[in-house]
Amino acid sequence: MRLALPASLGEMQMAEIATRLPLRTDRKDEVFARDDLPVGDFAFNATVANVFDDMVSRSVPYYEEMQRMVCELAADFAQPQTNLYDIGCSTATTLLALDDAINPDVHFIGIDNAPDMLEKAAQKIRAANTNRPIELKVVDLNCGFQMENASVATMLLTLQFVRPLHRERVMKAIHAGLNDRGCLLLVEKLTSEDTTFNRLFIEHYYDFKRRNGYSEIEISKKREALENVLIPYRLDENVQLLKEAGFRTVEVFFRWYNFCGIVAVK
Repeated sequence: MRLALPASLGEMQMAEIATRLPLRTDRKDEVFARDDLPVGDFAFNATVANVFDDMVSRSVPYYEEMQRMVCELAADFAQPQTNLYDIGCSTATTLLALDDAINPDVHFIGIDNAPDMLEKAAQKIRAANTNRPIELKVVDLNCGFQMENASVATMLLTLQFVRPLHRERVMKAIHAGLNDRGCLLLVEKLTSEDTTFNRLFIEHYYDFKRRNGYSEIEISKKREALENVLIPYRLDENVQLLKEAGFRTVEVFFRWYNFCGIVAVK
């Protein structure tokens, strides 16, 4: 299903960070700030979509630097007359950052399973006034999907939300849709086999969130909301998944405690 871009831009304040990273941070994330509200499973609904850029910028360590590195590596592999897929494109932050870095003859396709996130993505694309057509599609990775003629696929903090039962099939679909020497740029939250390091990394991650203004209630309630929704793999499990899908070269390009960026080449 292709999502039509809205005709009108509406009022939008855009924050320019680092390499023109288009984050809309004028609306503060307070989704889990109230202690009196029940906690359900985390969902990328309209409430989250409205504050997602602030949420991700305060919740993901080195988010801007990670995006910059993804843009650099994507530019190394992108080829004219091919497609670039952003799988789990959320509010199109990565697509718009890539727009300045990638040859204009590369066609951009953003896919996400959350219509509310894609509506925000469409608004940001309109506001950016880019000359490159960017196609947005509603796709549930758990139900299968296809790519074609791709030189680059990006997948930032998305695979962790795909049910483990379907991850092997998703990786094989990405591998099949990439051209020879095409690459997948994968960013994931990790768990560790060693329980001590797993505990320490999580504690340091929560310290990072505290430094960015999140309260103990917000940290606790979001952890509960994500418990059955975000299922991280260990680094070696992700590497094995990529190699078993057929990727010839797999290399880590970013690591911060329990966050990791991996580049995999077909």
